[in-house]
Amino acid sequence: MNQYFIQAALKLAFACTALLAFGTASAQDYPNKPIKMVIPYTPGGSIDTVGRMVADQLQRQLGQPIVIENTPGASGILGAMNVKKAKADGYTLLFNASSQAYLPLVIAKKTYDAERDFTPIGQIGFVPLIVAVNNEVPAKTIGEFVQLAKANPGKYTWATSGLGTTSHLSEEMVNRALGLQMEIVAYKGAVPQLTDVIGGHVSAAISPMPGVTPFVQAGRLRPLAVTSSSRIASLPNVPTLAESGMPGFELLSWYGIWGPADLPAAITDRLNAEIGKAVQAPSLKAKFAELSFVPTQSTPAQFKQLIASDLAKIGKAVKEAGIRIDF
Repeated sequence: MNQYFIQAALKLAFACTALLAFGTASAQDYPNKPIKMVIPYTPGGSIDTVGRMVADQLQRQLGQPIVIENTPGASGILGAMNVKKAKADGYTLLFNASSQAYLPLVIAKKTYDAERDFTPIGQIGFVPLIVAVNNEVPAKTIGEFVQLAKANPGKYTWATSGLGTTSHLSEEMVNRALGLQMEIVAYKGAVPQLTDVIGGHVSAAISPMPGVTPFVQAGRLRPLAVTSSSRIASLPNVPTLAESGMPGFELLSWYGIWGPADLPAAITDRLNAEIGKAVQAPSLKAKFAELSFVPTQSTPAQFKQLIASDLAKIGKAVKEAGIRIDF
């Protein structure tokens, strides 16, 4: 009997050693084929713009192609679910914004758990949002816009890049804080959102700076405020929402990279180290500066903590505002 247990123990130890060696070898060889990076929105928006910049730098560092797969739909849920179901081997990644964490807070149907179902790899950085109107709207300030909206019920509307996104939450909070009854029209990404605002089909939008800035610079959208706690250097004459009737308000859109749950620590750490190098690359930092995007470096643990703290903060705001959506 003792001999049997000894043999069984030796076999188990050998198997564990073999698995450990295999995992180590796999991590050392990673990556040895192209990586797919899912961006759950349409091409051309803020998340897609920054995601492609980061992917381009990462593939130069890793020596393997990073193939972008745009998977819009259900405010980013479709793309996120594809990554959730993927094999946890580091060859399917998700590039998304803070809405990745916020969505489960506001949707009625259970889809995914933002903390349990994904591996946080690294934060990329953050960016303010701009409150912008089309040129047909006569308002030059938030105060003037509020007066117009209240004097003309039903005339002025918001466009959002997707339900449950930072864009959507910002608009809901502005509506409630400033006593507006403006309808929020949902789109499948920032490009169709901003296109319809520019075309006059919708009056206004709150959207991350990388997508809005080119239209502001071209004079096709008029900025009324920014969602950061202080003014932006590239738009010094545009006040904050905190200065415009919402004291203490700040809501930033932060971007990051996730993998499926249970991504091996060695692969997570390798990717995190490469992300840290990428966001500090001079060429990438210069592009970020043009978009008022602030790059950050974080460990996987720090990124995980950011997600947890934001879930608590935004969850409180969502509950107080009674925001609930159903697809």
